[in-house]
Amino acid sequence: MTHAIKLILILLTLAMTTPAGAAEPAAPNFIIIFADDLGYGDLGCFGHPTIRTPRLDRMAAEGLKLTQFYSAAAACSPSRAALLTGRYPLRTGVPRVLNPNSPNGLSPEEITLARALKDLGYATACIGKWHLGHGPQFRPTSHGFDEYFGVPWSNDQNRQAPPHNEPPVPLMRNSEIIEQPVDQTTLTRRYTEEALRFIRAHKDGPFFLYLAHTFPHVPLFAGEDFAGRSPRGTYGDVVEELDWSVGEILRELGELELAGRTLVIFTSDNGPWLIKELAGGSSGPLREGKGTAWEGGFRVPAIAWWPGQVPAGATTTAFASTLDLFPTLLGLAGGTPPADRIIDGVDLAEVLHGRSQAGREELAFHYHDNESTLFAYRLGPWKAHFITQARQQSPREPQDPPQLYNLEWDPSERHDLAADHPEVLAAIRTRREMHEAKLPVN
Repeated sequence: MTHAIKLILILLTLAMTTPAGAAEPAAPNFIIIFADDLGYGDLGCFGHPTIRTPRLDRMAAEGLKLTQFYSAAAACSPSRAALLTGRYPLRTGVPRVLNPNSPNGLSPEEITLARALKDLGYATACIGKWHLGHGPQFRPTSHGFDEYFGVPWSNDQNRQAPPHNEPPVPLMRNSEIIEQPVDQTTLTRRYTEEALRFIRAHKDGPFFLYLAHTFPHVPLFAGEDFAGRSPRGTYGDVVEELDWSVGEILRELGELELAGRTLVIFTSDNGPWLIKELAGGSSGPLREGKGTAWEGGFRVPAIAWWPGQVPAGATTTAFASTLDLFPTLLGLAGGTPPADRIIDGVDLAEVLHGRSQAGREELAFHYHDNESTLFAYRLGPWKAHFITQARQQSPREPQDPPQLYNLEWDPSERHDLAADHPEVLAAIRTRREMHEAKLPVN
């Protein structure tokens, strides 16, 4: 039998055994739900005793809870830039928090997750708080999102008196202001309705939805169905409405039979705003909160849900970050990160599938205020603090030698082990120098 005849027989066999019209497996849908200033200890499944989050608790019971998951910044704008690009904020043109009068924003040269997925055929939407610049070149629709519905900056950035001269917070659809000032008591409900509409419109997929909630950032506003209901007061009302929103999205995915095709990630942009006292949240066992390089500023609650793909009821201690979502989701979609720039994220697909506990090895903790300064650096279980700050807006204190903590033994960062492990400090200093050598100048 000649080689040509053998080839023909093989092709005929394949044609007979492959169902007519069989298609390639559908690319997965992705939903990232990003809370604002939600603390590590603010959910029932992460230990809060009185905030009722049954839907998020169920999401964790049906999915994967990540207990060593970090934002890439302890403040709003930089953390969002990092999530969408997989790059440290200093690389992206957003090294600090933007205000309504800021002339800059997320660099038009950046490749966002939305833009990369759009190139792979995804429908894309940004719903909620953007806070990455409001000029035409910085808006979501200029960064790969097909549509946008939300507020362009933080809900407290409406200080109209000098020297701030900030306008009332607007609600926008794409580039049009449709309400100003926005009725903030309706935001969580309206974001949810828009998210459900987008999911229904693109149920045949694939789609990417970035749902960035305004709350529980201060000032706090809850819808009329939730106001005054939580044992935790207004803060609890707001978080419980976010829990409702997550439940609506997961319910819709189930009704549309999309659950097995959709990876949902829930997390927060940074830790709780502790200086707001009872209007702020809880970092649970972690030290401090938003605006600091302590664990409570960067480590955030995180849940991954994807029935049939992410193990149900599992918990991982894998060290991971919002930086990692860019390469992870892009890889799951069949794409590859751009090769013409540094990508700081690592692919967590094996962690999400429950096949590995090995996440990233290191993370730099930059403080983003009027400048971007490296305060701390984590390598494996060890974290060195080169500059400390007792609480947001308190004095900065350079440390010589740096303070050193083993986070797997001491996540509350109470026991300084620098004197016992000079070799660990030396290794961290080396990694820090390598990291800073690749950063652009402030």
